[in-house]
Amino acid sequence: MVALPRRFFEEMDATREEIRIGVSACLLGENVRYDGGHKRHHWIADVLARHVTLVPFCPEVEAQMGVPREPARLVRGRATIRMIGARSGTDYTRAVRRSVSARVRDLDRLKLDGCILKSNSPSCGLKRVTTYTPAGRPAARARGVFAEALIERMPLLPVEEEGRLNDGALRENFIERVFAHRRLRLLLSNRRRAGSLVEFHRREELLLMAHDPAAPRALGRIVSDTRAGGRRATVDAYREGFMRALEHLATRRRHAGVLRRALGYFKNRMDPADEAEFLEAVESFRTGLVPLIVPLTLLQHHVRRFDVEVLAEQTYLNPHPTELLLRNHP
Repeated sequence: MVALPRRFFEEMDATREEIRIGVSACLLGENVRYDGGHKRHHWIADVLARHVTLVPFCPEVEAQMGVPREPARLVRGRATIRMIGARSGTDYTRAVRRSVSARVRDLDRLKLDGCILKSNSPSCGLKRVTTYTPAGRPAARARGVFAEALIERMPLLPVEEEGRLNDGALRENFIERVFAHRRLRLLLSNRRRAGSLVEFHRREELLLMAHDPAAPRALGRIVSDTRAGGRRATVDAYREGFMRALEHLATRRRHAGVLRRALGYFKNRMDPADEAEFLEAVESFRTGLVPLIVPLTLLQHHVRRFDVEVLAEQTYLNPHPTELLLRNHP
């Protein structure tokens, strides 16, 4: 399953609206680790897989290192970091980098909307992979060989390690970025993107505000420039600003601010008792007594009740499939 033939990528390329997330194959239960085992992650393999297409890879297997194999480590030289066999001292760097380069190109052609990597792996580790000196002493941390190449080629792609997805807030942030990446990717594939970008930004404003309160106004200025000139550089600036803004975690305080702002759209419609009930739910969320889904459900009820179209169109209300239960965490 790991050493995917090139026709696999060519066939998938025909349906670009599909949400695809690259995944280290061991996280899907594939026996590709150095010890012949796996690190199957229940949420990725059994929950997330129902909503997206998962594209497996294993750089070390694809580099013909075999299964099982001796463990490898990252060793720092004077000018570069190399992947070296921990027992034999075999230098796998050239084979792994060649394999990584080919696989990253394939994944780029698939128009991924995200990637989940195995933590602490010398190839896939995203954060704080231990490196060693030639004498075998631990040195500064680094990224794995594959992770480094992936981020260099696709710097705005949402990428996360599986261990961090066990944290509810980090999991929600990653999935929000995946679905946002897809929305923006599809928008910018439309030749009539200048006018569409104005509407896109309007629908995304509350979501952006929950992550970075300064982002809606800053990106709004970029949208105005795009509408006036439609220059490619301006569109690229919006893409980067949009994805970077969503990297900030949406805090309880910011969510509460967005929810109170939404209340303004019900001016002279909602009676005082309903308004008080909503504000009480927002405050209970802000102080950690209830999850975000509680005030959001109440807000959506009033949106339908009063037919507030401008709020109904906000991505903030439904940024990802409800079945993922991402807004139910404490």
